[in-house]
Amino acid sequence: MKKTLLGIVALILVGIVIFVLIPAPIDPVAYNPPASKGFVDGYAQNDGLADAEVISLGEGMYGPEDVAVDESGRIYGGLHDGRIVRILPDGTQEVFADTKGRPLGLHFDQTGNLIVADSWKGLLSIDPAGEITVLTTEADGLPFAFTDDLDIASDGKIYFSDASSKYTQPDYVLDLLEARGHGRLLVFDPATGETKSLLDNLYFANGIALSKNEDFVLVNETGRYRITRYWLKGEKAGSSDIFVDNLPGFPDGVSSNRNGVFWVAMPTPRSADVDNAHPSPFTKKLLSKLPKFMQPAAIKYGLVLAFDEEGNLLGSYHDTDGNPTYMVTSVEQVGDQIYLGSLEAPQIVRLNKPID
Repeated sequence: MKKTLLGIVALILVGIVIFVLIPAPIDPVAYNPPASKGFVDGYAQNDGLADAEVISLGEGMYGPEDVAVDESGRIYGGLHDGRIVRILPDGTQEVFADTKGRPLGLHFDQTGNLIVADSWKGLLSIDPAGEITVLTTEADGLPFAFTDDLDIASDGKIYFSDASSKYTQPDYVLDLLEARGHGRLLVFDPATGETKSLLDNLYFANGIALSKNEDFVLVNETGRYRITRYWLKGEKAGSSDIFVDNLPGFPDGVSSNRNGVFWVAMPTPRSADVDNAHPSPFTKKLLSKLPKFMQPAAIKYGLVLAFDEEGNLLGSYHDTDGNPTYMVTSVEQVGDQIYLGSLEAPQIVRLNKPID
């Protein structure tokens, strides 16, 4: 019996040694996150998302990361398998297009084309008939690995993000753990076909939104719990600063109602385990080698924030048990309603706009 027990212990020890010694898929650096303040003051928990209306998607359809609504009131969402579903006003659902990739950010341009940030395919334009045109797949000789979100200016320029130039969408956790800043803020000019990088070394560049007067554009840095502002006009043009810092969760999508309000989607609150791991590259290497189901995961929680153009919090709206709203990755205001997308949920959520 003792020999058997010793053999088992030896096997376990050998397994641990092998696990520690095998190469990690990341090359992480130490990061000391600011101490989380949690849900205090304006971020205090509430039931602001309790009255949400759930628009369930068809069988096998899930993950409408972003949502767009056309002039006819039809709702669009990009799904996990590359399809873009369109929901008619009577509730009928149909497939508008299939990118064969992973459509994330969605916005209509002035001519009615749906512009799509597809994590695998790059920046796309889809005409009203569903025909797909690739607009751009690289900038400055560096291909996009994770085209993420976008917003479109009145002059037609498309501001968008490449969340990571190293890791693709299925491995977003690896980018967050590595903490090396592989993200970029970019702009594509349809008039010239030119793509330029405006900011690099961003920590998981995510949501994109232009201000009311288009004098600045925001980009969410998910890996730093912050929102960065890049100035497009005025004395500060070409420079950047921090718009909001030390958020109580991981900021994903951000959108502007173009009337002074920015909506921010928070797919999950901060994780003490992740914050505690960040200062130790060794710990993060171990985490990265675990099977995906054992790696840090989102907490099932619904959270939406609203800010004015000075970065002041206007309100926070919660679903504390994540039922029915959870893993919110986008918020889009259309008239008097907001639409919430999700990276994982089999639904789109709609509710009356909670603030003026």
